[in-house]
Amino acid sequence: MEQQHLELSSEQVSENGESLTVEEAIANLNHEELGKRYYAAWWLGRFRVNTPDAIEGLLAALKDESDRTEDGGYPLRRNAARALGKLEDKKAVPALIECLECSDYYVREAAIEALGMLGDSSCIPALIKLLDGGVETAVLVPGKPHLIQPYEDIIEALGTLQAQEAISLIKPFIEHPAEKVQYAAARSLYQLTGEAVYGEYLTKALEGDNLQLRRSALLDLAAIGYLPAAKAISETLAENSMKLIALKGLLEHHLTINSKVKSGATPRRRKTQTPVLSSRETRPTDWLGNAHQESQKSKVESQLLLSEEAKQVMNLMDSLL
Repeated sequence: MEQQHLELSSEQVSENGESLTVEEAIANLNHEELGKRYYAAWWLGRFRVNTPDAIEGLLAALKDESDRTEDGGYPLRRNAARALGKLEDKKAVPALIECLECSDYYVREAAIEALGMLGDSSCIPALIKLLDGGVETAVLVPGKPHLIQPYEDIIEALGTLQAQEAISLIKPFIEHPAEKVQYAAARSLYQLTGEAVYGEYLTKALEGDNLQLRRSALLDLAAIGYLPAAKAISETLAENSMKLIALKGLLEHHLTINSKVKSGATPRRRKTQTPVLSSRETRPTDWLGNAHQESQKSKVESQLLLSEEAKQVMNLMDSLL
């Protein structure tokens, strides 16, 4: 990470147009202006600045009491939690687990996403506890646009972390009234069991009338790498960029599993390191500008690993470019 100590490019500027160095961003975590603190936390995560000083500054920001919204939320804590999830330092796990008891729904949501990204199984009991009461208690908070807990994130994180002990708790959520919670349950259960019925559940969701829900299903299919969904992904009514993200997830999952098999390693039903988005995000990822070149490169580098199904995915990707 040599670039951390250099003046960053014009792309990496603050909201008011002032360029930042790593040192300035870290220092801004304690700035008297709350807006600068908030932006610094985002900036450090965005540019993956995982120096010891950055980690310590973000951990301190997780306990900030000064940046409060009118309804009692903690914006700085939210951004700090998101950043820590991107920095791959498991030192943050205990502090993020503490955040699961925060009164701010969105702090809990950000902490859960971060714990899933960090991949430390020590957080599983705390995540399971958030499912107490099951579907019956997973209702909307009066006057708020969200449920009492970020159930999508909880369930997705448990799938990512391979929390086999959570299977019986997650299964009822496939019947939750909110479709995105249903999709999260299907995604997680596929990761935990490998049963095709859950992949087919998400594939069927691509036929729905709601574009946002189709986008969510695309991203969930990308996360689990469900190869039989390839044709349905290419034909669903959504942006080509979203379909390419999903197909790329399928292909990379397939190549990861096949490379382990050929090397003699035992494949595991585990979240791949595919650069896909959370099911709540819908923006294209950075790779799309070079998708065609990457597609061609993959054909050369992975020729011996590709099954006929995977070759079909490559062809579908090419047809969307």
